Amino acid sequence: MFNVCYRMMNNREEAEDMLQEAFIQAFTKLDTFRYESSFGAWLKRIVINTCINAKNKRKVELTYSEEIFNYDQPETGEDEEELQFTVAGVTRAMELLPERGRMVFSLYLLEGYDHGEIAQIMNITESTSKSQFMRAKRHIVKILKENTGGIPLTKNKDYGN
Repeated sequence: MFNVCYRMMNNREEAEDMLQEAFIQAFTKLDTFRYESSFGAWLKRIVINTCINAKNKRKVELTYSEEIFNYDQPETGEDEEELQFTVAGVTRAMELLPERGRMVFSLYLLEGYDHGEIAQIMNITESTSKSQFMRAKRHIVKILKENTGGIPLTKNKDYGN
C-alpha cells in the first residue's frame, strides 16, 4: 500500500501521511465493507482515493521513482543491466506524461485495475480511461524508441496536457 501512495504522491513523507489517513478512513468505515471484493482491494481503493483527493486539493504534479519497482533479479549481470535500463527508461518516460495520463497508466498497468474501475475512481468515462491509457502507452513507446541513450527531461508537446 505504501508503494501505491508513493507512486501517486512522489514524496515519502506525503505518502506516509496519505497511507496513515487512508488507514484511519478504512478503520472508521470498516462497517461499510460489503465483502463484494477482497479486503485488500477495498483498502487499496481507499488508499488511491485518499491520494487522489489530496492531489486534487494541492494540484501537485505526479511522478514516479525507480525505487518503487520491485522485480526479480535476473540470473546474469548482462540481463540485470538491460532490465534496470528498461525500468529507468519507462519510469522517466512516465514522468513526462500529463497527470491524468500517468494516473490512468499507473492504475491500469501497475495496480491492475480495469478501465471500468479506473473510470469510477477518477470520475471519468470508461472510454476516456481507455483512450488516455492508449495515448500514454503510445507516448512512452515513442520516447523509448527515440531516446535509446537517455530520456529528455522536458514534456513532449505532441502529447498535450
